[in-house]
Amino acid sequence: MTAYDFWKTAHVLSAAVILGTGWGIAFFCWFGYRGAMRSGDIGSLRSVLRLTVVADACFTLPAVAFQAASGAILMKQLGWAHPSAWAIAVWALFIFAGACWVPVVCIQAYLKRTAGSVPSTEWLPRSFHTWFRVWYGLGVPAFAAVIAIYWLMIAKPLPVT
Repeated sequence: MTAYDFWKTAHVLSAAVILGTGWGIAFFCWFGYRGAMRSGDIGSLRSVLRLTVVADACFTLPAVAFQAASGAILMKQLGWAHPSAWAIAVWALFIFAGACWVPVVCIQAYLKRTAGSVPSTEWLPRSFHTWFRVWYGLGVPAFAAVIAIYWLMIAKPLPVT
C-alpha cells in the first residue's frame, strides 16, 4: 500500500465516521428526547444526553480533526492547488459544517447539565426545549453541508488545480 492509498482510505473512512456517527447521534438523541418527554422518564433523558455528549467527543471530534488533516495531505500529495475552486468550495462547506457543529456540542452539554439538575421532565425549563429545537435546526444545514462535501469529493464538478 502506498502512502497515497493509506491516506485516501483513511480519509474516506473518517468521512464515513463523520456522516455515520452524525446521523446516529442525531437519531439517538432526537428519539431519546421525544420518548423521554412522552414517558416523563428523566433518567432515560439523562442517559441519552450523556451518551450523546460522549459519542460526539469519542467519534465525531477525532474524525473531524483527522478529516481536515488527511484532506490537506491528500491535496499536497496530488499537487492540487489549495486556492482552486474545488478546494475553496470544500473548505468553505467544511468550515460551515463546523460552525454549526461547535454550537451543537455546547448545546448538548447544556442539555445534559440541565437534565441532570432537575428532579423530573416536568421541571425542565422552557429554555431546555428551545435549545433542543436550536440543536435540531443547526444539524440540518450541517448535514446538508456534509452531503455536499461528499458530492464534491466524488463528482469533482469544479477545477481542482
